[in-house]
Amino acid sequence: MKGVSNNNAPKKNNSKGNQSELKKPLQVLQLNKKSSSNDISNNCSTKDKPSANTDVSHLIQQNDYELKSEQLNANSLEKEHQDKNPDLSINNIEKPYVPNEENKLYVDERTVDDFDFDEDQFLAALNDNEPIGLTGETIRGKIIALESDGLYIDIGGKAPGYMPKKECGLGVITNFKEKFPIGLEMEVLVIKEQNADGMVTVSARALILRKSWDKVSEISKSGELIDVLANGFNRGGLTCDVEGLRGFIPRSQLEDGANYQSLVNKTLKVAFLEVNPESKKLVLSEKKATLLQKYETLELGQLIEGKVLAVKPYGFFIDLGGASGLLHQSSLTKGNIRDLREIFVEGEFIKALITEIDREKGRIGLDTALLENSPGELLIEKEKVMNEAIERAQKAQALFQRKD
Repeated sequence: MKGVSNNNAPKKNNSKGNQSELKKPLQVLQLNKKSSSNDISNNCSTKDKPSANTDVSHLIQQNDYELKSEQLNANSLEKEHQDKNPDLSINNIEKPYVPNEENKLYVDERTVDDFDFDEDQFLAALNDNEPIGLTGETIRGKIIALESDGLYIDIGGKAPGYMPKKECGLGVITNFKEKFPIGLEMEVLVIKEQNADGMVTVSARALILRKSWDKVSEISKSGELIDVLANGFNRGGLTCDVEGLRGFIPRSQLEDGANYQSLVNKTLKVAFLEVNPESKKLVLSEKKATLLQKYETLELGQLIEGKVLAVKPYGFFIDLGGASGLLHQSSLTKGNIRDLREIFVEGEFIKALITEIDREKGRIGLDTALLENSPGELLIEKEKVMNEAIERAQKAQALFQRKD
């Protein structure tokens, strides 16, 4: 009936509420053991409040159970394998034998006699296999074969030395076979060490050039003058040949530098300015040769006459005819000097004694104080001192003879 209510009938609202609670989404939880165990205990205490936490804890317990079972199975298999193979167990593995001072035995000790050869034979074997021909080494050998591009020389090694045609000498070689017959002994320089076949490359040209540089260096140190033929020119000066080397004479070092091209094919007397084998620089000078020739005519104590070229704060430069000498203010007079120009001026001819000759530095020292009979006489009676210079020089020259 419509107006009657039944209190015993089930309430629809409750059923709907339960359905809505079951449809709620699962909450994401921290899957660590501590949180999971707390959640499980809380869920067990509240039986009347079922939630998604119970499902998660059940999964965690199931995973722990599977891991423990796998470990038990692995341990059982390992134990079974050791039972079948007792020699492979960890306890049965033997430790390596380490000898100590007490149990050392020298049973395997060997002596020199046990080997195939002794020390002398070993050194002899090393000498036999030692490579012959280091770079820069001079070797003497004999020609054993000729080819179109070079020749082979027996130098005492397992393989002969090879010398290219361009290294056989200086300049162009026309009669190659006639100049280098088989059996000819010659001295060569090693320019390249052994290749894979044990062959070295040698050169006669390099040896000639080395000897030429050594000879030129000795001439330069001695101060000797040489005659050269100017065989060419360029914008800077003349070129020439010196002991097979290419020399250069700058225009500034020529007596007639303005017309230097006219000196080609003429012989010049020169001296060495620079000799450098490493950079291959060979510089010569005609002016230096003239100066050195002048030095050969000069002696200590000699009286010379020259013209004052320049007046400097420290003295005078005197032209000696191809060379210049320095008359220092300390060697001018024994008196007191206020101004150098009170004594000599530029262009004036004077007489002085040579007191120093330095060929290496190109320096000539002069002195006029030795010509004075009394201190400062040159300041008062300069003409008298210069007119009597020859007689006064004879007295001073005795001093130089005593020093010698």
